[in-house]
Amino acid sequence: MIDLNQGFAQGSSWVHQLDPRVKIMTIFLLAVILAVGESIIMLLQALAFTTYLVLAAKLELKKVLKRLVVVNFFILGIWVFVPATYPGDALMQVGPLSISTAGVIYATKITLRSNAIMLGIIALLSTSTVSSLMQAMRWLYVPEKIVYLFFFVYRYVHVIWKEFNRLYDSMLMRGFKAETNLHCYKSYAYLIGMLLVRSYERSTRVYEAMLCRGFRGEFHNLDDLSFSNQDLKIFSGILVFISWIIILERGVFLI
Repeated sequence: MIDLNQGFAQGSSWVHQLDPRVKIMTIFLLAVILAVGESIIMLLQALAFTTYLVLAAKLELKKVLKRLVVVNFFILGIWVFVPATYPGDALMQVGPLSISTAGVIYATKITLRSNAIMLGIIALLSTSTVSSLMQAMRWLYVPEKIVYLFFFVYRYVHVIWKEFNRLYDSMLMRGFKAETNLHCYKSYAYLIGMLLVRSYERSTRVYEAMLCRGFRGEFHNLDDLSFSNQDLKIFSGILVFISWIIILERGVFLI
């Protein structure tokens, strides 16, 4: 039996108790709609909905914001370059650069879209255990190899990150300094190469250990998924909301 309860998976809210199959289908539908959506009104309502899910799950806001900072760090680069390079009517002039109205709108849509999807993932997927998500993916006929890949990435990404920090600390102890020269680039290349070698060696040891414990290509889970009347009501409400934002996207409210 596999049970890796961590972080947000611990809780008693209705979001935590929601069937993981409903969670996966909900975030999949939301992600697809938000990825292709262009209406700012629709994106704002989707962001409000995923924010509500986070609040309903009673998650620690400090940890949620910490995860959002990582996403918005990359979005910051979009705000630096897109408004000044996107074609369109000038909104304002900053020195030799012309900030276009279309560029600002485009960057705004990317910001809303990314944060809404990220909040949805945190509220829905992070509030379930890995074992329940694996079982739900199987029920939804996700290929077994993808299910196992999902599990092993979750299980060992932190291990690989620790290995990276250990190798990098050893470089610093030997006088390494990050600079813009050929030696520095080679050192980083060696670091990545050694990390790949160590990861491969670890995967071999893990696989051999699994075989020694009787692994035959299948993980067994003792938890059963149950679809309750509450799950049906909540999923019906979610489908109504998704239908509404589709109407906003396709209707006269398109901006």
